Amino acid sequence: MKRTFRFGVVTGGAASRAEWVALAQRIEALGYSTLLMPDVLGIPLATMTALTVAATVTTTLRVGSYVIVNDYRNPALLAREVATLDVLSDGRVELGLGAGNWRHEYQQLGIPFDEAGVRVSRFAEGVSIIKQFFTDDTVNFSGKYYTIAGLRAVPRPAQQPRPPIVIGSGGRRMLTIAAREADIVLPATMQDADLEQKIGWIREAAGERFERLELGKAAFGIELTDGPVAPAPAAPGMPVEARPMTTEQAIEFFSEQRARLGVSYIQVQERQFENFAPVVARLNGK
Repeated sequence: MKRTFRFGVVTGGAASRAEWVALAQRIEALGYSTLLMPDVLGIPLATMTALTVAATVTTTLRVGSYVIVNDYRNPALLAREVATLDVLSDGRVELGLGAGNWRHEYQQLGIPFDEAGVRVSRFAEGVSIIKQFFTDDTVNFSGKYYTIAGLRAVPRPAQQPRPPIVIGSGGRRMLTIAAREADIVLPATMQDADLEQKIGWIREAAGERFERLELGKAAFGIELTDGPVAPAPAAPGMPVEARPMTTEQAIEFFSEQRARLGVSYIQVQERQFENFAPVVARLNGK
């Protein structure tokens, strides 16, 4: 199924309420679909609280995590928070989930940084609990890492059957889980050849549900040479592959990737979003 294009902006927040409100409203005004926040310690604002405020000062903008680290929260409590935000935003939430890979943050929080296989297995259990919370009246789960007994699943999310779940990763096992459990999959890669391979993994694991998946990718390095505003420099520690393009070249690039690979949900960083606006204006919803 050919999906229409949509675009999201990834941001860590702002220094004040006024700046945050202005940013959310500007992102909405430019036609972006989603405001996305990483679950990273040390960024200006905490993810869930900031997304809640952004939802209250906009009307059509979706809000989402990019992505919530499973090990930082009990998945049942996270599901309750997300369902609450979905109700209060009239169904504008996307829940991005990940297994976590920042060792130093685990150390800062005093959480054991288990080997990748254990973190991914725990993540898979967490996804199961969250999906059960969204769709069942009562959550009962008994796994290796989590036990949930007789938990009443309230509130019911506004979106039915549930808010869309987003999983992004570059690893085959995580992409396999995403293919089977998520609604939106973001295969992480810097090279187009790798992207094709990873979408192949997703297709293989998803089977018949592949046609129902929305595929996305980050475009953090693309800068329009004819854009209205020059993008700000990349944040320290945020490597990007610089790819200067004209608006027409970017439109051709994304159109080709959608036709060949099915990628239709594009994310840019906050530093890019003003510069990138001509592409959004031309492709959004098309």
